[in-house]
Amino acid sequence: MKKVKVEEFDFNLPEELIAQTPLAERTESRLMVLDKETGAIQHEVFKNITSFLKPGDCLVLNDTKVMPARLYGVKPDTGAKIEVLLLKQEDGDRWETLVKPAKRIKEGSQILFGDGQLTAVCVGEKEHGGRILEFSYEGIFYEVLDELGEMPLPPYIKEQLEERDRYQTVFAKERGSAAAPTAGLHFTEELLEEIRAMGVHTAFLTLHVGLGTFRPVSVDKIEEHEMHAEFYHVSEGTARLIEQVKAEGGRIISVGTTSTRTLETVARDHDGHIQATSGWTDIFIYPGFEFKAIDGMITNFHLPKSTLIMLVSALAGKEHVLNAYKEAVAEKYRFFSFGDAMLIK
Repeated sequence: MKKVKVEEFDFNLPEELIAQTPLAERTESRLMVLDKETGAIQHEVFKNITSFLKPGDCLVLNDTKVMPARLYGVKPDTGAKIEVLLLKQEDGDRWETLVKPAKRIKEGSQILFGDGQLTAVCVGEKEHGGRILEFSYEGIFYEVLDELGEMPLPPYIKEQLEERDRYQTVFAKERGSAAAPTAGLHFTEELLEEIRAMGVHTAFLTLHVGLGTFRPVSVDKIEEHEMHAEFYHVSEGTARLIEQVKAEGGRIISVGTTSTRTLETVARDHDGHIQATSGWTDIFIYPGFEFKAIDGMITNFHLPKSTLIMLVSALAGKEHVLNAYKEAVAEKYRFFSFGDAMLIK
């Protein structure tokens, strides 16, 4: 791949275009349709996505479920307030977490949550505020978490979320994400039924989204950026369906960058084929990447210089994408997690 500079993916994004709250109706988001060959743009409403799908196509959706992974606690010895974000389960009740303020939590420090329903002891320190915490509780951990935890909204969303379910897809099933696969937020059960009734297949895979998704690219040259590894799982049924659709000439349209990264990881590791498999992926897709799994993608509008806009540019061409984003800004599209959608076909 040719050397690519991060600066090439910068664009002017007025802060007021970063959506702070979800729309009342999921399918009422706007939809920009971008032709990846010609760069032609159409403006639509998400519920009309059916106009751009054909019988025999397959939508691939990520069924990961966001955990209420943000906890607020106190140090019993000093009363200091501590914020903890669960990142991933290491082993049993040990979790890798981000702690603020990290300097107050050393190995051996204790944190209490709620009225002591949940306690944690620091058993390891990592860089950038990372801590390994071991939790103690009565009953079932996830039930305690549901009671005490908050949804970990991205850092640029300043508003409180009224309804927790709005940062969850309607098909979320496999608990384990620190962030939602947001391209899936536009679908309702009714819209999915309508899509299936047209003869379009739907397939589900799981990729647990880590906070690396929001990590800014802090290097000048893209090739030097390291992606955080995220866990994925593709079932036998999903693998079989995708292979069948491909064999019959249907299009594979991934819903979101997470589904895209999963499919392209599996295709890369299996000679272009999709097989049932699980593992960790740190695949980084940017211009020059050769896609082996997908034909199109539904995605939200991403932040300047992010790994996500680089992925979209790899599929549709940097010029086409930056031109489309310029138009999105001019037309006041809503950006990022609770924002509008783009279909790249």
